[in-house]
Amino acid sequence: MAHSTILPDRAEKQQLSDGERVSVPLAVDLDGTLIRTDSFIESLILLLKAKPLLLPVILIWLLKGKAYLKQQVSRRVTVDISSLPYNLDILVFLQDQYNSGRRLVLATGADDSIAQQIAVYLHIFDEVIASDGENNLTGVEKKERLAAEFGVRGFDYLGNDRKDLSVWQAARRAMVVGSKTFIDRMRTRMSNVDKVFEVKTAGWPEWIRALRLYHWLKNLLVFVPLLAAHRFNEISLITTLCKAFLSFGLCASSVYILNDLLDLPEDRKHPRKRSRAFASGILPLTTGLAAAPLLLGSSIAIGLTLPLPFLLMLGSYYTITLAYSLRLKKIVILDVIILATLFTVRMMAGSAAVDVWPSSWLLAHSMFLFISLALVKRYAELVTMRIEHGQAAKARSYVASDSELLAAMGVASAFSSVLVLVLYISSDSAQFLYGHLNVIWLVCPALLYWLCYIWLTAHRGGMHDDPMIFALKDRISRFILLSTLIIMLLAI
Repeated sequence: MAHSTILPDRAEKQQLSDGERVSVPLAVDLDGTLIRTDSFIESLILLLKAKPLLLPVILIWLLKGKAYLKQQVSRRVTVDISSLPYNLDILVFLQDQYNSGRRLVLATGADDSIAQQIAVYLHIFDEVIASDGENNLTGVEKKERLAAEFGVRGFDYLGNDRKDLSVWQAARRAMVVGSKTFIDRMRTRMSNVDKVFEVKTAGWPEWIRALRLYHWLKNLLVFVPLLAAHRFNEISLITTLCKAFLSFGLCASSVYILNDLLDLPEDRKHPRKRSRAFASGILPLTTGLAAAPLLLGSSIAIGLTLPLPFLLMLGSYYTITLAYSLRLKKIVILDVIILATLFTVRMMAGSAAVDVWPSSWLLAHSMFLFISLALVKRYAELVTMRIEHGQAAKARSYVASDSELLAAMGVASAFSSVLVLVLYISSDSAQFLYGHLNVIWLVCPALLYWLCYIWLTAHRGGMHDDPMIFALKDRISRFILLSTLIIMLLAI
């Protein structure tokens, strides 16, 4: 029999007369109903993030049944109950039912340990009925358990899944959570639908944001080596780089989805990231787990049509990013260096695709430039969190007092990138490539102004988390970029 727990009486619960109390208990589902996520999938992701080598063991647990798997996973992780995306409309409704004296039962297929934590946190449930390691309390098993406890038609049930159909049919009244289409379908199959809660479902806008298509603009770096070598008039090379751009974009989207899944607890504490599709529960976690490998496979398929060195760069990018998501982003300073490295890898991948390699000048300049931009990103996150949490603010492994040091290092890197550019223009290499060398000098003050501008913007709290995206959205940054391109063309 599934685990059932009667919670202790609460002193603050109203003492109502028998006539005022609602005699029929209300059973409430957890995953997808009370919370807009799946507590088991969240627990599984947390476990694999902490101990990825446990994957073969998890498969062995699954052979012993879903209930056993849920129990073993939940025993090894701690879910942040307070940050879960609760369905606020349902919480308000349940609070009203609780205040009226109605008996509320949390009836869920989630493991008992998680269900108990949520029941204690919300403080509105009289009883918890959940999976216990032997019985998986979903579908027919849930129906039989509730019918045995309260009798057929002796309870109302609030749920959200097709598997709940048998439970609704055994209930006195059915309360349905879901999209309008799902609610209409359930109404045609049941005559006892009493109350509905329509929830927003994911569409193309949510998927576009989840895939971070606007971040694909960073992958334009694959074209930089060709532009730097002044070979941008060779159509065959541009066509090859377009394929490289698409391959990197699909790979990056796969990484972004995986990173969102791994960062759920942290994102929900962030003032902006908490609205992301997976963190907010708009997109089911299972779709993310399916989309990430599909996107990666598509990226590799395109990469196979390009030279082997490009495929090696693509693999390096994914491996570094995966290591960053799992561990390295928690190591101060190293995380900044890795972010800068990922920008450089994009540029090197473009070189590998067309066999046009950047000069040491370009690599040195890009290293300092990308480190400065990575430091802006971390600094901006700290500024945002400090507005929300004051001096107790934290962003990744950085604390509020680190902001001054991050700014100092970032500005120093910015000025170093400009210095390298000055030395390059003074070199024989620049004299060979540019016919009007005096014109190209104008790039230096333009770059210096822009770097100072984004650091000042970050200091004032106006910087987007990602400075590259900020630059493409910001009017002044776009003007400087366009001016720089015009200067370079005139210099050639």
